[in-house]
This record gives sequence, C-alpha cells and structure tokens, in this order.
Amino acid sequence: MRAFRLLVEAGDDGLQSGEIARRLDVPHNTMSTHLAQLTRAGLIRSRRASRSIIYVADFPGIREMLAFLVQDCCQGRPELCGPLLDAALPVAACCPAPQRPA
Repeated sequence: MRAFRLLVEAGDDGLQSGEIARRLDVPHNTMSTHLAQLTRAGLIRSRRASRSIIYVADFPGIREMLAFLVQDCCQGRPELCGPLLDAALPVAACCPAPQRPA
C-alpha cells in the first residue's frame, strides 16, 4: 500500500522500480513482487525507459476499483456514492476522455 500511495503521489511522471524500493527501504526483489501484484490488479502500469521500468498509478483503474467497492452501498443506490468517487478521483483530473479521430 505504501508503494501504491507513492505512485499516486508521483502522478503521471511515475517512479523507477529501484527508486520505489529505495524510498520504502524494501529489497528490490520484494518490491518487484508487490509491483507485479498491483499491475495485475489494474491499479498501476509500467513503461520501459531505456534500461529502467517506470511505474505509474493507473487512475482509470483505481476509479473502477473504487466504483466496484461502493457498487452496493446505500442500500442499492450507488449514485449516492458518486460524490465520494468524485472527491477521491475526479473524472476530469484522473480519467480524460479519449481523443476521437479527426
């Protein structure tokens, strides 16, 4: 969870896997396992930059997870949780609309 929070704070710039391990004082192989689990869960994604792997928070994936978690809240009225989702991850800030081809 600390690695996840660190990546959320880093935003679109993300962080190298080694930097995450260093900041959290976790062995590299242990951090790789945690990052792989977060990637499989759809909460982060990675990209290669030369010899490094950069990890970034997957904000649309995080929003989907939050929506799933509150799906059955408020006695089956999930629209009441909309403000919670918007406060946590506003759509405009985290999940821009896809560009349409011209």
